[in-house]
Amino acid sequence: MKTYIKISIFSLLLAITLSCSNDLTEKVFSSVTEQSYQYSSKDFYPVVTSVYPPLRNLCSHSGYFGSQETTTDAIVMPPNASGWDDGGIYRRMHYQTWNSEQVHVSSIWDWFYRGVLIANNVIDQIENDIVPAPSSSDKEAGLAEVRAMRAYYYWMICDNFGDAPLVTANTSDLPEKAPRQDIYNFIVSELNEVIPKLSETQGGDMYGRMNKWAGKALLANVYLNAAVYTGQARWNECIAQCDDIINSGKCALSPNYKDPFRASGVEDSKEVLFTVPFDKNLAGGNSIHMFSWHGELKKKFETEATPWGSGCAMGIGQFIDTYEEGDSRLDDSWLHGQQYAADGTPLVGTYDQKGEPLIFTKDLPSANFTKEAEGYRMNKYEVEPGSTDGSTTDIPLFRYSQVLMMKAECLLRLGQSGAGALVTQVRQRAFKDNPSKATVTDDQLKGNSSYKYGYIENYVITDAGDQSPIQFGRMYDELGWEFAWEMYRRRDAIRFGVFTTKSWLSHKPQGEYRSVFPIPERVITSNPNLIQNPNYSSVN
Repeated sequence: MKTYIKISIFSLLLAITLSCSNDLTEKVFSSVTEQSYQYSSKDFYPVVTSVYPPLRNLCSHSGYFGSQETTTDAIVMPPNASGWDDGGIYRRMHYQTWNSEQVHVSSIWDWFYRGVLIANNVIDQIENDIVPAPSSSDKEAGLAEVRAMRAYYYWMICDNFGDAPLVTANTSDLPEKAPRQDIYNFIVSELNEVIPKLSETQGGDMYGRMNKWAGKALLANVYLNAAVYTGQARWNECIAQCDDIINSGKCALSPNYKDPFRASGVEDSKEVLFTVPFDKNLAGGNSIHMFSWHGELKKKFETEATPWGSGCAMGIGQFIDTYEEGDSRLDDSWLHGQQYAADGTPLVGTYDQKGEPLIFTKDLPSANFTKEAEGYRMNKYEVEPGSTDGSTTDIPLFRYSQVLMMKAECLLRLGQSGAGALVTQVRQRAFKDNPSKATVTDDQLKGNSSYKYGYIENYVITDAGDQSPIQFGRMYDELGWEFAWEMYRRRDAIRFGVFTTKSWLSHKPQGEYRSVFPIPERVITSNPNLIQNPNYSSVN
């Protein structure tokens, strides 16, 4: 059993008790309350790790996954004959016409701030010795870990919402919004202070927890996107964090691209710097296969649960077309072509293509409706036989390949050499059958993207939209191929100037303000100190 999972039940229960309750007639089922419970040093690390359970909500198709992937040019969730309209909530993310009542917006706001509030409470309990530490060094390390996780949650808030409340202590006061710059400054200051105190252990008891290398990867990500957050680029600072990780000798690329996405054996991976651990019985939440796969794939993968309808999350054909011939990441990331049961029997459609061979095809007519077998599906995260609607496969948030790619991008933007060698290093395992094709140069990475942007109707581009070259567009393509399905695409698309300018499938640009989400309407209504993000209201 994964070390992290061993304490997950206690951590989850503790996280719930630390959360605020709106039930003023709360029933008491035990004489032991949070106030009367006497913590011991044995409770210290379960309390510390109580900051992690909110991460298990990142894979939601109506939450973080949907907000980071289906708002972009790589993945879409269109309705089909099995359903998947749900009042248009998924299509609105593709169109970028969400409003302040969108379920995705409420979901990510709630879970990010739940992580912040739990962290604030744990910090208070440790600093005031309400939860005693086994030793002074444990206390210092535990506080550093919780503060780093709070910085992670604030990075999510800064990245997705821009200006937002910055609350760093337990309080009953209704907060005001802080400028995005202030949140960025807080994140950077916190991480620079606590990273030296974080554990250098990779794997083992630190698997799924914020160690030094995860902290540096987080800080590198913050610096990588600093120009978006503050208007001031921090490329050199990002490189410095990446170099620390590279030179540590603690991290390395796995031999095979699929290795970090296996259902087991990942706990000692040198490539996985930070991950969300999942377990079939103790820590559910990874249901990507359920909302991407056709129900017939139960027979192929011998799962216990039947995927929902004919599935929904799928690749946009224009993105799939960007893959180079021979790149094994296409097959490693996407299910396509004729599908067969585990015993070799051809699978067939069950809805609008009932009885016809189940062949996943690339091109989509639009984001408004697709046939049941249209669209390439998820093949990145292994799904073990017997899996329920919650897969046991962990979801990496930071990988060593991203460290190499971050440094490569920063070198390009600084006009310095070396980006091609780093990207080539990442590409080599994707071109094992033809090693010469793995090589890419600095000049190639400076070229335009190979993505054929434009608005599609009935499989055909009818409005090309903005066709201006993308600076370092080939680098943007490389990020897409390496990190498909990993919830990076929105952030990358914004940084490369694609998110609010280009057209793809049924999406046309809706305005620069869409680079951040609105504050949920119910939050605005309940807190008169908050004002909505620019250009948003409850109805648009």
